[in-house]
Order: sequence, then C-alpha cells, then structure tokens
Amino acid sequence: MKKNILVFGLISGVIVSSMMIYSTLACYNDPDFESNMVLGYAAMIVAFSFIFVGVKNFRDKYNNGVISFGKAFKIGLYITLIASTIYVGVWLVDYYLFLPDFIDKYSAHVIKEAQESGATASEISSKTTDMKELKEMYKNPLLVILITYTEIVPIGVVVSLIAAAILKRKQYQIAV
Repeated sequence: MKKNILVFGLISGVIVSSMMIYSTLACYNDPDFESNMVLGYAAMIVAFSFIFVGVKNFRDKYNNGVISFGKAFKIGLYITLIASTIYVGVWLVDYYLFLPDFIDKYSAHVIKEAQESGATASEISSKTTDMKELKEMYKNPLLVILITYTEIVPIGVVVSLIAAAILKRKQYQIAV
C-alpha cells in the first residue's frame, strides 16, 4: 500500500507543481490572475485524478478486488497529503527564491480589478487593507505554508471522498 500511495502521490505532486510554476510565470508575462487561477484549480483536479488510479490499482492488484470506503478514503488522503506537500514545498522555493514580489503584483491586480469594476472608495479601501494583511501574513513562512495547504488540500479531500464512494467494493460470498 505504501508504494502505491507514494507513486501516485508523487505523480500528482509533480503534475500540480508543474502547472503551478507555469501559471505563476504566466502571471508575470500577462498578469491575468483569474484565468491562471482557473488553470491552477483545473490542474489540481487533473493531478488528483490519480487518486482514482491509485485507489483502483490498490483495490484490484493488491487487495483482491475489494476495498472499503474507509480504506479507499485513507489512500486518497495520503495521496493528497503527498501531492499537497510537494505543491507547498515548490511554492515556498518559487516564492522565496524567484518570486518575492508576487504578493505585490497580486495585490496590484486585485485593487486594479476592484477599481475597473466600479467599486466604491470604501470597497477599494477594504481590498487594499486585505492585501496589506495578506502581505503581512506572507512575511511568516509558517502562515505561507498554511495558506498554501488551504488552497489544495480541500480539493484533494473532495476527490478522495468521490473516489472512495465510486471505487468501494465489498467482497461477496457465494453460497454453496
């Protein structure tokens, strides 16, 4: 089970981290954060599709075609944890070494969007305050880790629940 979880967790982690690097670099060339966020979350769903593959692989190859909902969910959570940890680690390296001004660019984008959408002065002021708070939080690496985990883990949990519900299979006994 450990090898299965590790293999599919690593595959998911590489996919989601690669797409995160691509989308953040795309923001620097064309700062359209909205489409890049959609791309990022789509990449997470694609990466987490390997939860289905990992659970099915374990069920069929190592568990005689049988798996409970709980066991399938547990495998999905472990795959999520591995992929998410890779994602967080890559983001930390990317942010601190290559994109230290990311929050400034993101903040400018959020404020500009608020202005262009016709937000009131108080709404723009509120967005500005929110962005200043985010920038302050990003000064603490522990908060960066927690914020980044909250981006990805919920999606992995949902995919794990769906995979467990779809792939669970009870062992049927044949009466003789």
